Amino acid sequence: MFEVSKDWNPLQKKLKETILKKERFNEVKELLYQMHSIVHASEVYQRNTINFMDEIWQDLSDKAFRTMPSIKDDTVAWHVWHISRIEDLTSNCLIKNQSQVLNENWLKRLNIKVTDTGNAMTDDEIISLSCEINREALFEYRNAVGIRTKSIIDALQPEDMKRKVTKDGLNRILEEGGVTNHPVSAGLLDFWGKKNVAGIFFMPITRHQIVHLSDCRRLKGVCNRMK
Repeated sequence: MFEVSKDWNPLQKKLKETILKKERFNEVKELLYQMHSIVHASEVYQRNTINFMDEIWQDLSDKAFRTMPSIKDDTVAWHVWHISRIEDLTSNCLIKNQSQVLNENWLKRLNIKVTDTGNAMTDDEIISLSCEINREALFEYRNAVGIRTKSIIDALQPEDMKRKVTKDGLNRILEEGGVTNHPVSAGLLDFWGKKNVAGIFFMPITRHQIVHLSDCRRLKGVCNRMK
C-alpha cells in the first residue's frame, strides 16, 4: 500500500530543494515524472505498476464514489474532478499557454455542465455533481489531462522554471469558466498569479493532488464500512 509519509514526502522535500537549481534540471525533470505518475493511473505513463491513483480506483464501488459520508466530507467524485480541473487549467493555461483539455465534447461525455474547479460548491452542489457525473468519463478525462501534462514536462527547458505566470493565462481561466466569481473560487487566480512555473508544478500539480487523493482513500474506506 502506498504511504504518503514514506513514499511521497521524501520526493516532495527533494523537489522543493532542487526545483529552481538549473544545474540539477535533469534530476528535477525525473522527479516530476515520478511524482506525476504516482497521482495518475498507470495508463498515463504506460507502466505496469500500481500507482496511488490506481489503488484508489480499484474496487471503488459506485456508492463510495458518489457518497458524502458526513457534512464535514466531500465525495471521491468531487475530489477527482477538482484535482483534474486544476491540473488541466494550470498546466495548459498557465504553464504552456494553450487550450485546456476540457471542451464541449468532454462535458457531454461527463454528463455535466460544470466547468469550474468546484472550490466554492455547496454540499448540495457537490452531491449533485457527484450523482450526475459519468464515472468512466471522469477517469478518461483525468487520464487525458495527465497525458497532456506529461507532454508539457517532456518539453520543459531549464529556463522555463522561473518564468512567471501571465495575466493572459489567468484571464483565459476566468473567461473559459475555470473559476467562478465567488471569492473562494476567484481567489485561485490571485494565488496562482503569484507563482512561476516551478511554483505551479510544486503546488498544485504535485502536492495538491496527493492531499486530495489521500482524502479519496479515506472516503473510500469510510464508505466501504457504512451499512
